[in-house]
Amino acid sequence: MPDLTVRKTVQLTGHNASIFALGQGPEADGAFSGAGDGWIVHWSLENPEVGRLAAKVDSRVFSLLYLPEWNKVLAGNMNGGLHWIQLDDPEKTRNIAHHQKGVFDILRIGPFVYTAGGKGLLTRWAAAEGHSLESIQLSNQSLRSLAYCPQRGELAVGASDRAIYLLDADSLQVRHRLADAHDNSVFTLHYTPDGGHLLSGGRDAMLKVWSLANQPKLHSAQPAHWYTINSIAFHPEGRWFATGSRDRTIKLWDAQTFELLKVLDSSRDGGHINSVNRLFWHPYRNSLISASDDRTMIVWEVGSSFA
Repeated sequence: MPDLTVRKTVQLTGHNASIFALGQGPEADGAFSGAGDGWIVHWSLENPEVGRLAAKVDSRVFSLLYLPEWNKVLAGNMNGGLHWIQLDDPEKTRNIAHHQKGVFDILRIGPFVYTAGGKGLLTRWAAAEGHSLESIQLSNQSLRSLAYCPQRGELAVGASDRAIYLLDADSLQVRHRLADAHDNSVFTLHYTPDGGHLLSGGRDAMLKVWSLANQPKLHSAQPAHWYTINSIAFHPEGRWFATGSRDRTIKLWDAQTFELLKVLDSSRDGGHINSVNRLFWHPYRNSLISASDDRTMIVWEVGSSFA
C-alpha cells in the first residue's frame, strides 16, 4: 500500500496582505497570485524565491484567471470590478464595474469566461473580446464558487444562500437546485475527474460528496475541518484532493474513497499560521500551492512511496 508523502519545498513571501487568488502562469512552471494589496505577482516554480509584479489594481483581488491566447490576466476585485489586464501592454488594461460586493470566482469554459459575484449574479463573457454576453440572477445572495464538469456539460455554482445550483453549461438553464446543501455559504466546489461526484465545502466546515448518477443526492458528509473550508483542489491525475481551511490546516484525501490521508499544519509541517484561503494543484508539476492570510504561499511536493 503506497504511503502519501508531502514535503514543504519553499515558502514564498512578498505580498503585503492576505492572498486570496492563485492560478496558472504563462510558462509551464509559472503561477500567478492575487492579494489584498492589489498586487498580481508572477512566480516561476523553477526559481520560486523571486516573484515579479505583473500588475497592480486599486482594490483587493479576490479571484484571477490567466488567458494565454491573449496574454491577459482577468482579476476580480472586492468591489465587483473585473480587470482585463494586458500583460504586454498595461495601457490597454480595462476595469469593468460589473458585479456588486466582489467577484468571488472566475472560470473558463472554451471561448467563454464565467464570473460569480455578489448579489447573486452569474455572467458569461466572451474571453477574446472581454465583453459580457449574458447574466442570470441565480440568488439574492452572493455566488461564491464555480466548477465545471465536461462529461455532464454542467456548471456548478455555490452560493451564500446555502444552495448549490447545477446548470446546463450552454443554455445556463438550472437543472437542479440543491437547497440547504450546507448550513451556511458554499465557498468551494470541485467535480471528481470522472464526473461522477461533486465535492462541496463551506462555512460550516463540512466536506460533502454528492453522487450525480440520475438525480443528485448526498453521498457522504463529514466534519472535515474546525472552521470554514475555503478551497478544494484535485491532483492533476485525480489521485488525491486537498482542502484548505480557516483553521490553518491543509488536509489531503483519497480521491476514490474520500478518506483522510494526511494533515498539514504549522507545528509539524511548517504550514501556515493563519487561514488557508486558496489551493492550486499545478497541472504541470507535482506541486500543491497554498495561499494564506499570513501573506505567504507554500509550495508542497506531494507523492507516494511504498513502505
